[in-house]
Amino acid sequence: MSLSFAVAKTNVLSGLTVAFALVPEAIAFAVIAHVNPLTGMYAAFMMCVITAVLGGRPGMISGATGAIAVVVVALVVQHGVQYLFAAVVLMGLLQLLFGALRLGKFIRMVPHPVMLGFVNGLAIVIFLAQMPHFQQHGEWIAGRPLWVMLGLVALAMAIIYLLPRVTRAVPSALVAILAVALFTNFFGIQTRTVGDLASIKGGLPQFHMPDVPWNFATLRIVFPYALIMAMVGLIESLLTLNLIDEMTDTRGKPNRECLAQGTANLVTGLFGGMGGCAMIGQSMINVGAGATHRLSGLVAGLGLLSFILFGSNLIERIPLAALIGVMFVVSAKTFEWGSVRVLGKVPRADALVILAVTVVTIFTDLAVAVVLGVVISALVFAWQHASQIEVQTRIETSGAKVYELKGTLFFASAKGFQNLFIPKDDPVQVIVEFGHAKVMDHSAIEAIDALAERYQKLGKRLHLRHLSPDCAELLLKAGGMVESNAAEDPHYHLADDRLG
Repeated sequence: MSLSFAVAKTNVLSGLTVAFALVPEAIAFAVIAHVNPLTGMYAAFMMCVITAVLGGRPGMISGATGAIAVVVVALVVQHGVQYLFAAVVLMGLLQLLFGALRLGKFIRMVPHPVMLGFVNGLAIVIFLAQMPHFQQHGEWIAGRPLWVMLGLVALAMAIIYLLPRVTRAVPSALVAILAVALFTNFFGIQTRTVGDLASIKGGLPQFHMPDVPWNFATLRIVFPYALIMAMVGLIESLLTLNLIDEMTDTRGKPNRECLAQGTANLVTGLFGGMGGCAMIGQSMINVGAGATHRLSGLVAGLGLLSFILFGSNLIERIPLAALIGVMFVVSAKTFEWGSVRVLGKVPRADALVILAVTVVTIFTDLAVAVVLGVVISALVFAWQHASQIEVQTRIETSGAKVYELKGTLFFASAKGFQNLFIPKDDPVQVIVEFGHAKVMDHSAIEAIDALAERYQKLGKRLHLRHLSPDCAELLLKAGGMVESNAAEDPHYHLADDRLG
């Protein structure tokens, strides 16, 4: 993409908006993980910059995330923050391995209902993540402080929704943050600010090898956490990449993104950060503002660093209500409202997947939700295809009985396939036509062999026509019964472990 003045302006302003939105999230996730707020800020800065430069999806924003924070709580509480840094380093190495093996492309196999559940679940998670800001010392704020905060949230949301009707020269979210900040400071309105969460003042992150024993005992402690963190991070990042692909009608590079995420986490662990992954909320802010260049992520990351080094006093005076308003709008725009309307129209299995992934994302974590959604979709697919194996029979003039199969023969339909035949009632000559059927796996091969054996024991002759060559090669008991015709036999490849 050419970097004209207009494109540069859009990406710089959007990057600054994202930088503001990253601050409370980074602090909140650090608190969840029981680490210093600067640990979250450093992670957000390094993740954002490195993935912006190296990533496979320009415009996507990465940083410290709640998905990673909730995984590491037990590790930090039981073993300390140094073990967290070691786990983040190992997490990065695992993600680099994943990218080097070019496994990122498999994320495109995630069914659309799973994507809808993922988006809806994260939209609700983004909304719920703002609720702790309405609490102080574990109790909900009430009275005048609550009404002031709600009023400022409403003001920020109104600006975000209404300003684009007047001008799109600057991101409406940035204007909302600055306008609410100026309004509260000019009129001396007392409300909760970023500084009430924690101070973000600090220096440059320093290189630091995790202070842990480098032995097998340490590996046993950190590896389970690192593996879960790596998978959660990659799943959230690659699904966010897919979502932005759909929004922008472009195509990202999932394997490159895996390598970028791994590099970023490796560096983050070595410089005292808590690790992270792509952030759907901040990515929506960025892409929604039209910022799809790497410059936006770079500005966001460097903006965070400048807040830490030079602008902490100003940033800490920004009302939390302004940032909450931005995230409420992001949540509303992220949620696929159309999926609610179509729940009664799509197949019940797809509706179940959407609801299951949404609920599990909210109450557990994204990795579990996506795996569950894929498993449900796969089981539904298998069941549907298992029930579609059917046969038509006819008697030829020679007296031979012909079974003409239609459907897919694989592990789920193998039993049904065998039940289609009654060898003791069939004539001596039996022909099974596979021209309209597809043999998919080893279970199908075993089913054909077992059928051949049943006919052999009765002294009857079974003829197998129109099998693919690789399928015929794998048949043991029925191998001599295959009738080959190079012009008519199919040439698909069989997925079977005996092919090596």
